[in-house]
Amino acid sequence: MQKPELPCRSASAYRPSVIAIRGLLSGLSLIVAIGAQNAFVLRQGLRREHIGAVVVLCVLADAVLIALGTAGLGAVVQAHPTALTAVRVGGAAFLLWLAADAVRRAVRPGVLDPATSGPARLRPVLATSAALTFLNPHVYLDTVLLLGALAQQAGAARWQFAAGAAVASVVWFTALGYGAVHLRPLFARPGAWRVLDLLVAAVMATIAVRLVLD
Repeated sequence: MQKPELPCRSASAYRPSVIAIRGLLSGLSLIVAIGAQNAFVLRQGLRREHIGAVVVLCVLADAVLIALGTAGLGAVVQAHPTALTAVRVGGAAFLLWLAADAVRRAVRPGVLDPATSGPARLRPVLATSAALTFLNPHVYLDTVLLLGALAQQAGAARWQFAAGAAVASVVWFTALGYGAVHLRPLFARPGAWRVLDLLVAAVMATIAVRLVLD
């Protein structure tokens, strides 16, 4: 007796999930890098200060920017380069200020240990996180322009791609913020905090210089 053939799905039936996975991988490839925003999230995770609020802000900001790029804002941004130039200059100045502040923390032994410096207030922490997000032109380049262009190439499945890219932000920032707790034994020594702050200063100063030169 011949076995009945099982119904098989067409390749197009799997396309939305495949496109979403591509968006996830594309988002991770862009976000998993040493940058000003990631360095700040890592430091807040090590200090155990407002981790949830910082992670939520970064995730929501990425989701909004990815959605705007998917909707076609990238073409508008490219048509008005003056606005992006203003953001680049302002972002560079802000990053240089943060780099100087990180050097100050590294030089002054009294602020190396978070237990002696006291917890930071929520509003300044969120303000710094928002500034690192929206005053950094690289964020617009990655989310609005690059991920937006890749989403547009997906055609009708572009929003599945955008959803996958947004999930990448959720996965990365959650892992970075809450996973930093496991590094706390290493940072129980003031010397480790000095190295971290100097690294943060170097990263932010490098990005600021590149923004100005580019």
